[in-house]
Amino acid sequence: MQQHSSTEFDVIIIGTGSGNSLLTPEWDNLRVAIVEKDVFGGTCLNRGCIPTKMLVYTADVVSHIQNASKFGIDATVNQVRWPDIVNRVFGRIDSIPPSGKAYRESLDNVRVFTGEGTFVAPKVIEVNGEQITAKHIVVAAGARPTLPHIDGLDAVDFHTSDTIMRIESVPEHLIIFGGGYIATEMAHVFAAMGSRITMIIRSGRLLAREDEAVSERFTELYSKRFDVRTHTHIGRVDQANGEITVKVKTDGHTHHITGDALLVAIGRTPNGDLMDLGSAGVELDEDGFIITDEYLRTNVPGVWALGDVTNPNQLKHVANAECRAVAHNIIHPDTMRTADLWPIPHAVFADPQVASVGETEQSLRAAGLPYITAVQRYADVAYGWAMEDTDHFCKLIADPNTRQLLGAHIIGPQSSILIQQLIQGMKFGQTVDQMAREQIYIHPALTELVENALLQL
Repeated sequence: MQQHSSTEFDVIIIGTGSGNSLLTPEWDNLRVAIVEKDVFGGTCLNRGCIPTKMLVYTADVVSHIQNASKFGIDATVNQVRWPDIVNRVFGRIDSIPPSGKAYRESLDNVRVFTGEGTFVAPKVIEVNGEQITAKHIVVAAGARPTLPHIDGLDAVDFHTSDTIMRIESVPEHLIIFGGGYIATEMAHVFAAMGSRITMIIRSGRLLAREDEAVSERFTELYSKRFDVRTHTHIGRVDQANGEITVKVKTDGHTHHITGDALLVAIGRTPNGDLMDLGSAGVELDEDGFIITDEYLRTNVPGVWALGDVTNPNQLKHVANAECRAVAHNIIHPDTMRTADLWPIPHAVFADPQVASVGETEQSLRAAGLPYITAVQRYADVAYGWAMEDTDHFCKLIADPNTRQLLGAHIIGPQSSILIQQLIQGMKFGQTVDQMAREQIYIHPALTELVENALLQL
């Protein structure tokens, strides 16, 4: 067998999303290898958080105009210039990865490898036929769109979140497989741009992992705007003459749905299975996520993992917190830090917006734990009146004994901002009474929605 010599580094980083942020000034004396098979900067920058929210904000502007009549304003959207929108979004983004890569390549202590890195031994990575090794290896390889096993799908020109935002023209009828955050955000974006939307899901509700009250209201509101097919099984997909036909079965009845574009957005798969982790001896859980301890160490000494490849939350702010911990722990092995992730909040930037932190009512009920709830409608606070909002609410869940907030769930405008003070209160151990009474809320700001919900508790 031919023997390969290995180039040695202090640290090898696989993935340039949050992994690229590991290099703090404390790393200046380390010899670092960065391995990236795709565009520098990872999912969030190139095809995730940043471009999607730029598109969502554009869709929000369209939605405000289209719904202006209830405020006594007659306004219409004359034209949506999709090519201009795409150019504005990606014209700003696409220049960042090359400059980021060039900067890393300019550093004396860093070498960038462009190619797919796979393990060939416990501490040895092969990239483009070259083997490299290091005392520390950080796997921050991210995740990719999950592709379902559906008859005919491999012969159809479908989109995922990786490609749909750069589509050449707005579809007349966009069919979406999935009902999670990607599916619902893209439904909002393309509906605002002029597409007719059909959403197909196996479960009974969109955003099914949210608190049941939020999920039910969200599904109700989306069903008024779009063709939402719940409890539906997809049998086959075909394409002919520029059209895609989906064969589905709902309540025992077979139907055919035809559109000119298809988005598959049923979830994301961690990329650990693409790296031959078996050769490294790194353990995965049953869902394919790399198993780590509280310090982000895998079972193999010197091999670390962070971000979407290890964490089912699949959230950039979680990956960033994990990155900060790993960056410290590699330099300071005697004073290691945990990522300290609790409580993990998230938001869905659809229309309506959804934000959540902590336990849902259904999770507490299943666990048999005591709780009390409060629901405050936007319609019953002053700024909600100004917004003519009759659809949305804030739901809080607390422990009746400790008076600690167990969960917060907001559906409605600016929910991702409104929830932040509740995250802070949970983190620093405030009771719901302290959050409600021991600060002054600005009147008549929308934050009174949260105040009044806390006062109910």
